[in-house]
Formats: sequence, C-alpha cells, structure tokens
Amino acid sequence: MELNQFYNMDCMEGMKQFPDKYFELAIVDPPYGIGMDGGKIGGDNLGVAKDHVKKEWDSLPPEKEYFEQLMRVSKEQIVWGANHYISKIPFDSSCWLVWDKDNTGNFADCELAWTSFDTAVRKFRYRWNGMLQENMKNKEIRIHPTQKPVALYKWLLKNYAKPGDKILDTHVGSASSLIACYDMGFEYIGFEIDEDYYNMAQKRIEENKAQLRFDFSLED
Repeated sequence: MELNQFYNMDCMEGMKQFPDKYFELAIVDPPYGIGMDGGKIGGDNLGVAKDHVKKEWDSLPPEKEYFEQLMRVSKEQIVWGANHYISKIPFDSSCWLVWDKDNTGNFADCELAWTSFDTAVRKFRYRWNGMLQENMKNKEIRIHPTQKPVALYKWLLKNYAKPGDKILDTHVGSASSLIACYDMGFEYIGFEIDEDYYNMAQKRIEENKAQLRFDFSLED
C-alpha cells in the first residue's frame, strides 16, 4: 500500500499489510457502540438537525483484536471514545485528552480520547454545537454523523506528532484527520469500510486540495 492514500476496505484487513510499528502515530475514532450511526443528529434550538441515513455501524464497539492489531502497527495511539470501551484497552493512561465542544442540549459536553502518551491530561476547546461552530467564517459541511472538526486533528498533530511521522486512521469517516495531515505535511494511510462515506470523504479531500492550490495561486 502507498502512503498518502485512502482505502475503501476493512481496516482489520488493511492493517495486516503493514509490519510492526510501521506508523509513528495512530489517531482513530472507531464506533463507540452508542447508536450514533444515523438519523437526526446535530440539531439544537438554533438549527434543524441533519438527517443522516441510518447505517447500523455504531451498534457495537471494537473488539480486543482491533486494539491488538492497532498497537502492533503503531508506536503511539490516540483513541477517541475509549471511555465507552476502556476494558478492551490493555493499558492505563495518564494522558487522556478532552475535547470541550462548548455544547448545549442532549449530547455530550465533551469527548474523551485515551492515549499511549505518558504526559498530563490536556483539553482542547472548540465549539461544535449544532449549526454553531468555532470558526463560522470557514464553517465545515457535515457529511458524517460523528464528524469531528479539522481543527481538532490539527491540534493533535501539533502536540503529539513529530515532523516525518506516518499517521494511521482506521475509521476515516468524514476525512477530517486526513485533511489535517495533508495540510500539515504528514504522510498518512486511511481506511473506511462504508462505500458511501468513502466517496463523500474522498470528494471532501479533493475539494480541500483544490482550495489549497487556489489559495497558493493567489499568493504568487
């Protein structure tokens, strides 16, 4: 498999293609098992919820075999939603990450990520509340029910990756992680098993690349 590519396939099959500790860092957002895989998501009293096609991929969290494979192919890991399945991760962590979504309503105020780093707990505050986003000037179009902002992944890369690191995302979803990698010059591999989300994410990646080329041309 080539670097800087995004594959429409099962990540368990994909990870088998790589030797031990090939990736310096895995940043992953697997299913939490809480049913956030479609329906009306993201609405509040300021905007109508977007109706996502129900997919049924969030009925169960990942099995232990997933984490075994993930830790085999990567040196360090950041795993979103691990508070929902911490018993399946075999190591404690001093460095949990907190994304404060500046949220209101029925959804969680924050999301948590387990990490393999031996440092302190850190918090990133970035509004992601229905139609309201931290950066309303460059508002992101939501194509996935559990989409996270590109800015969150850029913060992760800035603080937990080093220049030259290869990044793995096993559940790409909306491709926010890969867009952040591309913008910041990190090599990556991504997997997404759902063909519909894969196609939408691929389009989003290409649109981001085209926008960057346009922005650079204006600077010349």
